[in-house]
Amino acid sequence: MKSIAYVLAALAVFGLAFWAYRENYATQRALSETQRLQLQIGKAQVRLSVLRAEWAYLNRPNRLRDLAEINFDRLGLLPLRPDQFGRVDEVNYPVVNLLPITNPVDVSTMAEEDPL
Repeated sequence: MKSIAYVLAALAVFGLAFWAYRENYATQRALSETQRLQLQIGKAQVRLSVLRAEWAYLNRPNRLRDLAEINFDRLGLLPLRPDQFGRVDEVNYPVVNLLPITNPVDVSTMAEEDPL
């Protein structure tokens, strides 16, 4: 009887060792994947900051004004004036057509049904 207990204990130890071995390597894989993703996030943040700087550089008001003057013949861009804007009450909203009732049902003559 003792030998069966020793064999079962040894099998349990081997099983737990195998499980711990697999968990260790799964954890190492997860950590390396996390590190790789963190590096990708860092690179994406650097790219985003560069793109924001380029966007700010390209949208300088003086540069845009110069481009509008250079391309005035083709584009005809002019500065905005207050009289170019309208009021909300001047907007023509589309008319919503209601669906016609083609087959009305008279519910006043229907008998009440017992809800229970």
